[in-house]
Amino acid sequence: MSSLATQFGQTFSDHPLRKAFMKWQCRVRQMAMRESEGRPDDAIMPAVLLTGQAEPLGHVITVMNKAPGYSVTPELLHMAAKTNDPAQIRDQAIRFLSSAYYQRAEEFSDILTATFPPGSPGAAQIHESGECRLLFDAYAQRFDLTCKVWRLAPHNLLHQATMAHNGLFNPQMPPDTVVLGFEPDWGRSSADPEIR
Repeated sequence: MSSLATQFGQTFSDHPLRKAFMKWQCRVRQMAMRESEGRPDDAIMPAVLLTGQAEPLGHVITVMNKAPGYSVTPELLHMAAKTNDPAQIRDQAIRFLSSAYYQRAEEFSDILTATFPPGSPGAAQIHESGECRLLFDAYAQRFDLTCKVWRLAPHNLLHQATMAHNGLFNPQMPPDTVVLGFEPDWGRSSADPEIR
């Protein structure tokens, strides 16, 4: 895996596990938007396991971003700029994200992202490890993804998309928020029940 994938936001893998995971993520994220007003659950908040660690470091809230060819980052930024009322912004975001946003799994990057406070020791530890496992376990489905970890620069398209998305739900997010990217190695990842 190369950093080129993180620049383009896509690994271009046609691995069956990738396809199954992306479809599942779209379904559970749409459910979260429609039924839980966007509140993340275990399907969106995997446990993070670092190499050599038996216990998870903790859970992170992941963002699934559109691939650059399908990006809606300008629309998300416009939504946030239209009003100063956080409740209005959140309502608009939930309406937008619960409609057709998650309908087509193939429009999304398989590089998940997560935000951390500036200077976060947890983010530093995850990034320094270079690799981690993300354990998703919800709705009778488990995915164990082995991921390369990237610290995304502000000019990276996935960094920009993540900040725009999370800014809708947290308008007070500092501009120097740390954004990590998690690039799955589909050949070293697994699902239970197995994907056929």
